[in-house]
Amino acid sequence: MAVNAAAYAVTVFLLLPTLIIIPMSVGPERFLRFPPAGFSLRWYAEYFRDPDWVAATLFSLEVALLTALCATVAGTMLALALVRGRLPGRGLVELLVVGPVIVPHVALAVAMFLVFERLRLTGTLLGFTMAHTVLALPFVVFTVLAALYRFDAELERAALSCGAGRLATFRHVTLPLIAPGVVSAALFAFIISFDEPVVSFFISALDRKSLPRKMFEDIDYNISPTLAAVATMLTALTVLALLLGFVLKRAAERRAAARSG
Repeated sequence: MAVNAAAYAVTVFLLLPTLIIIPMSVGPERFLRFPPAGFSLRWYAEYFRDPDWVAATLFSLEVALLTALCATVAGTMLALALVRGRLPGRGLVELLVVGPVIVPHVALAVAMFLVFERLRLTGTLLGFTMAHTVLALPFVVFTVLAALYRFDAELERAALSCGAGRLATFRHVTLPLIAPGVVSAALFAFIISFDEPVVSFFISALDRKSLPRKMFEDIDYNISPTLAAVATMLTALTVLALLLGFVLKRAAERRAAARSG
């Protein structure tokens, strides 16, 4: 009972700032105030009228979608190689995969900036996608690895013994059964990319910046309730992405159960 109470208390403590920012985003004043003196959607309208906010949001969405695609494909292939293949230097590969989680993001950001600046990739869609893919790849690999370890390898052997090639076995047997893990991995990659502030701050350009970079600039130069409105919508988007992932995962699990049954 005490452990459950402590867990709920910690959860409430972590969520409290998010819950407070929501009413602050609907206040009518030109400054942040809690509790608000009234109700107004003025700052949400300001966000959609501001071309800088809209451009930063669209750019972040574009990067997050490409990151989810690249990280999911690469992470799934790497997870398969780690579980099914005989990968030389497996320990080193696993260490490199875990690297972006262990190394501080500030150090990664400085390193990426120095490299991308020489390659003229700062502020570009390709540069952002490459950087965010590196950050999201460990989470994709871990998620897909968990799905593969729960997967019955005998089903693959049965398909191979019946004459199916390795590619056909993956497409028709392995992938449908690990699809819940792959879907979860893609959602993780999307959220990590869309919410990533530190690396994005270093590799942004004046004309191509992500939404977190724009939020940092607004905090420095123009603190207004628009920032609270953006933070609220960002939280809502994250929650919706998680709910979508849960729904897709349940649907994939039902299809996988029907196929295996």
